[in-house]
Amino acid sequence: MNQKVSVVIVTFNRLALLKEVIESLQQQETAVSHLIVVDNASESDTQSYLESLGDRIEYVRLPNNIGGAGGFNAGIRYFMSYTSDEFVWLMDDDTVPQRDTLSQLLAFSNVKKNFGFLASDVRWTDGHRALMNRPAPMNRLKKVPEDLTEPIQVQNATFVSLLMKRSVVKQIGLPITDFFIWGDDIEYTERAARVAPGYFVPSAKVVHKMATNVGSSLLNDVPERTPRYFYSYRNKVYYAKKRDSYRKYRAFLRIFLEYLQIRFSRTERKQEKLSTLKRGVSVGKSFNPHIEFADDFNDNHH
Repeated sequence: MNQKVSVVIVTFNRLALLKEVIESLQQQETAVSHLIVVDNASESDTQSYLESLGDRIEYVRLPNNIGGAGGFNAGIRYFMSYTSDEFVWLMDDDTVPQRDTLSQLLAFSNVKKNFGFLASDVRWTDGHRALMNRPAPMNRLKKVPEDLTEPIQVQNATFVSLLMKRSVVKQIGLPITDFFIWGDDIEYTERAARVAPGYFVPSAKVVHKMATNVGSSLLNDVPERTPRYFYSYRNKVYYAKKRDSYRKYRAFLRIFLEYLQIRFSRTERKQEKLSTLKRGVSVGKSFNPHIEFADDFNDNHH
């Protein structure tokens, strides 16, 4: 069965890693049909490298950096409007798949035809789970063991090696550019999971080459990154509102506990952190971004 897959990579000024990612995609056991690289206005070294690849890739250069959310919005839009491929495979520019990662995702897609998304097992460079990309089991009190071999249903996933069907994208629209950074993938996969269940596929492994293996936390992050957390809390409030009442309540409780934790901690620049969190939550209550849909190539070329 010849299933066609477009890959979407979003990149911003990480040329050495990007080269490694593109190389690993060109060496996939199952050939990729379109390699779409969305460039968030990187510097000239990235631009000239991508231009030098000619027609081996589809190069989508954005006029300015609109964040990961805007990059994935542009990449999935390109996949829908300019290809007729059945699947889109999403990843960051520091995500290195194994030779058989795509084959493993597709093998599962043939078993479970009805799915909202399929997520890879994302590891850090030391072989342990990447904390940023831990699977979210249906029962959040359970932890997914690192040696799990059977696929399981999950609530959401990140854009670090995620396979989606064209038919699902057509139904749910595109990621929300206004999110800018943080949570765009959680919101998008939860939107997809309302159409069909999402699964974590442990045999489809990738390495997420982040500088350090840490989850994101306003309390422990370096002070210069504090302002970014505005997006994290604003976006979290938006997608929590879309959940059923139990999960919504739990999301708000978690935010409140994070607030208390910062309030009673010895963290530096505490006031700035507290006000960033409060501003994010407050703006999130009325934040109601527009969901865009892409023109479908298949509708226009029948």
